[in-house]
Amino acid sequence: MIKVAVIGLGRFGTELAKRLGASHVEVIAIDTSDKLVNEVKDDVAIAVRLNATDEQALKSQDIDKVDVCVISIGENFEAALLTTVILKKLGVPKIICRAQTRFHAEIFTQVGATDVIQPEVQAGAHLARLLANPHLEDYIQVGDGYTMIELITPKEFIGKNLTELSLRSTYSVNVVAIRKRNSAEVEQKTGKIYTTDCVPHPDYQIQESDILLIIGTDQNLLRLPTSNT
Repeated sequence: MIKVAVIGLGRFGTELAKRLGASHVEVIAIDTSDKLVNEVKDDVAIAVRLNATDEQALKSQDIDKVDVCVISIGENFEAALLTTVILKKLGVPKIICRAQTRFHAEIFTQVGATDVIQPEVQAGAHLARLLANPHLEDYIQVGDGYTMIELITPKEFIGKNLTELSLRSTYSVNVVAIRKRNSAEVEQKTGKIYTTDCVPHPDYQIQESDILLIIGTDQNLLRLPTSNT
């Protein structure tokens, strides 16, 4: 079982710790506040109040033996930075830091963080893209310049199969899956609105209610038709 330490139990750290615990990940949750520690103690393997800038205190909880450590110390950048340095010294293989600014992100990387996240920036960018492209259900960036999108079926695609559409030759993109709407009976029984056909057959005729999972470069994805009315 993977072992993860979450240091800093603000809103982000608390949510992360609880969700990891619910996913049967062994979590060590750490904060300097008794109140915040008590809020997660029933949801994680270990919840402890300690100062994360104290190397010996961290070692007492076997932090040097975790697979991943997430540092989500809120406003105290100095404490977060020092904690990162200590974790690097202890040999933690994966250190993920939450940064408030791009400048802080660069410093975290320089002192040993393997990954840096900026949740507010990433959430804002995600929302902006969805609002600017109402035809998108969701998207995942899978590499530099490449994205997988969930596209509500454009009206130009309805009733055609994948062979007829020739999306690879026309747009240089690939359909990797199709999310099909369940029948009312299945939806009522399972609570799931959509099911996913992970390997769509070339002769599958696209329906108006389908959602297409398409991968390609950002430039080519922008060429796809978007109207679904």
